[in-house]
Amino acid sequence: MELEINVVDAFTDVVFKGNSAAVIITKDWLSDEHMQSIAIENNLSETAYVKKIDIHNYEIRWFSPITEIDFCGHATLAASFVIFAKNDDVKNINFYAEAVGNLSVTKMDSGYIQMDFPSRPPETIKDIPAALLNGLSIAPKEVLLNNQAYFVVYENEVDVTSVVPNNELLKQLAPYDVVVTAKSNNYDFVSRYFWPANGGDEDPVTGSIHTGLAPYWAGKLNKSRLIAYQASKRGGNIICKVADDRVLLLGKAVQYLKGTIQV
Repeated sequence: MELEINVVDAFTDVVFKGNSAAVIITKDWLSDEHMQSIAIENNLSETAYVKKIDIHNYEIRWFSPITEIDFCGHATLAASFVIFAKNDDVKNINFYAEAVGNLSVTKMDSGYIQMDFPSRPPETIKDIPAALLNGLSIAPKEVLLNNQAYFVVYENEVDVTSVVPNNELLKQLAPYDVVVTAKSNNYDFVSRYFWPANGGDEDPVTGSIHTGLAPYWAGKLNKSRLIAYQASKRGGNIICKVADDRVLLLGKAVQYLKGTIQV
């Protein structure tokens, strides 16, 4: 079987930055085993599989090199970029994912792609796991949790950029990942994301976690529009808009590769 594959750098407008995702559009789902094997072979943060229903509606699934993921923002952005490139007159599309429901996406005149996601704010916890405290080189100011990750809040962005994770300890927090974050001087907030249990050591730019980061910082900073930066080695920018129970994430993307695979 021959399949078209696109590799797109998401949350950036230049190649080699942001977060890379592979996108494969199919008429029918491949087997779970095939999808996981391709994701392992690609060895990117995510491979997005998109099943076309019609020109405006699609189903989507995401696989890391380790496992299928419930929700992925940057690979949704990458998939949207590919679909819009194939259908120049289309400005709005809808994805359906089993774990998060309907996700609407709009191609903006500014060149940004806007994704409408459910808000998933974290809640403060009192009992902090020892694996989390011992798994980070800098002690947290505050710890919260949503259905995706532990949120470790630091006093300043220097802590975020300099913290060293012990991924063997953080792996013990499965199924949860870990995001570290702080208020920023140049942006509204910065973050880094560690997910050794589900994908790898550090994710370059994580769209899904901003559905929790954005409402958290919107409350702290008393503003509904925020500029975020994920301070990985590759780095990436995300515009966040918080409205009731939804979070709008805006980002750009750029094509890196288009080819075919034999499976």
